[in-house]
Amino acid sequence: MSGIIKLLPDHIANQIAAGEVVQRPASVVKELIENSIDAGATKVSLMAKDGGRTLIQVIDNGSGMSAVDARMSFERHATSKISTADDLFKLQTKGFRGEALASIAAIAHVTMRTKMVGHELGTSLQIEGSKVVSQNPDAMADGTSIAVKNLFYNVPARRNFLGKDTTEYQKILEEFLRIALVHPEVELSFHHNGDEVYNLPAVKVLRQRIVGIYGAKFNEKLVPVNEETEIVKIYGFITKPDCERATNDRCFFFVNNRYFKDRYYNHAVMAAYEGMIQSGKYPPYFLYFEVPTTSIDVNVHPTKTEIKFEESQFIYQIVRSAVKLALGQNNIASTLDFEQETSFNVPPLKKGEAVVIPEIKFNPEYNPFLNTPNKEDKNSSAIQSLGFSKMKPDPQMWENFYGDSNAENQQEQEGQEEITLTSSFDENESETKKKPVQINDKYILSSVKNGFILIDQYRAHCRILFDDLLDRMKDGKTKSQQLLFPEILEIEKTEKVYWDELSDSLKNIGFDLELNNDHIKITAVPVQLKDKNPVNVLTELMDEYRNTEQSELNLTERIIAGVASAMAVKGGTKLTTEEMMHMVDKLFASSSPSVSTKGKKIIETFSIDELTKRFN
Repeated sequence: MSGIIKLLPDHIANQIAAGEVVQRPASVVKELIENSIDAGATKVSLMAKDGGRTLIQVIDNGSGMSAVDARMSFERHATSKISTADDLFKLQTKGFRGEALASIAAIAHVTMRTKMVGHELGTSLQIEGSKVVSQNPDAMADGTSIAVKNLFYNVPARRNFLGKDTTEYQKILEEFLRIALVHPEVELSFHHNGDEVYNLPAVKVLRQRIVGIYGAKFNEKLVPVNEETEIVKIYGFITKPDCERATNDRCFFFVNNRYFKDRYYNHAVMAAYEGMIQSGKYPPYFLYFEVPTTSIDVNVHPTKTEIKFEESQFIYQIVRSAVKLALGQNNIASTLDFEQETSFNVPPLKKGEAVVIPEIKFNPEYNPFLNTPNKEDKNSSAIQSLGFSKMKPDPQMWENFYGDSNAENQQEQEGQEEITLTSSFDENESETKKKPVQINDKYILSSVKNGFILIDQYRAHCRILFDDLLDRMKDGKTKSQQLLFPEILEIEKTEKVYWDELSDSLKNIGFDLELNNDHIKITAVPVQLKDKNPVNVLTELMDEYRNTEQSELNLTERIIAGVASAMAVKGGTKLTTEEMMHMVDKLFASSSPSVSTKGKKIIETFSIDELTKRFN
């Protein structure tokens, strides 16, 4: 009987390896550009089409390869980077496993043209699905050019799981920028679908490369970091707190010229910014570590973005201290707005003046537990400022959500008590019970017959505005307000592809704008935004759009959700009682009062039984 264990053919083994090494077009970009850097290239050009599906090409002026080495480079575990196991702990190169080219060639059509410095002729090699189609001499410039076409052509399931072209383009751009930020001495260019995205000249100063990527205005936001210890040397730049963003796409760690991700060290940076930035926001930073190669392990994950440090706890403390020190040295500190008693402010002593103990004043009649009259604006302008008019919801909506009294009595008999909302239009309740209460200027507490509910005011207002804007658009009632003076929104090259995708839908909901390479000219906005800054609205909308890529909403609904988010009252905004009452009423008149446009909970209910258990 023959054995059941068989050796897999090379082309199948390469396809299996490709599943780990080549996850998407960006993986190909990473491997090819890193090979160019390892080959000593001082100039690298990247070209892509259709988010890398159709074409990825990398051209460099590196050392090149001979005809034999070119053929050998596509074999599994063939590499020039290491020769012994000990070399894994002395890595000075990007790659070392010898799997990348073999994996890429297994699932794409690859053409390599390469020529060594000083040789008259180079070689041209064509491979399709791990099979060598041809290899011929080639007259070309020194260096290497690799074109990868029809990625995953023989793995249709993998190709179908790729994201949209804009998504894959963004992933490619991320890999390109990671290389650009760690190698400012290399001239780099990137073209997508024939359009130039970046053309970065070689520079000697890291700051120049960062400014070259993110624009001249970013220069004044950078704060240098420089700390050297026996364990690690840390240098680079952080940014001022007012640069905070909703996304962490500008948060970079590098170790020994290699990009890596680490939540642990990210927490150290965020801890240093404590009290200076809002929750859920990220300050851009570009931090570079230098450690002995023997103290880290980069052979942890196929993408090489996870790295193990021997002294991780000590490095955490050093990172936090270095960032905090940089903020302090540049006179950047959190500003706490306290209503302080001025009598504590003691002026400096004059010559010959005696020290006088400061007098502490207080009001002996003040009692924080006594209720003070609530001064409310009873006119309708306060309600209109929230973006909706005075309108009572259909009582049936309340009953459907909380159930009627008969159903409640029946459930009580079954031992399952249900909460019924006491709305502002319930005539049987006292005036005191009708009034909601705001907690921490963020949540609205409303009394119910058998407990109370807590409402997130920001999510509730987003839901209300979303439904209103969507209904107006469906009814063809969207109107624009012309701006007296056009507003200019400066955009980054990294965002240009997203604005191209959004422009038509923005115009459909009432924006009138002109999209250029580096800015957007805004001449009209939806009437609901007439009192808002359109630049801030569109900036926040872009952050929302990029953060909700996996949303179940369609493109237009996602844009409307972004506009609603920009218009909604944020946490920390104080509301009058009348505003809160109308917000609660409008919420329960909406299409989905319990769930926000992002699928998050708006309402939390608390029953009397729960409260009783807590007190017992």
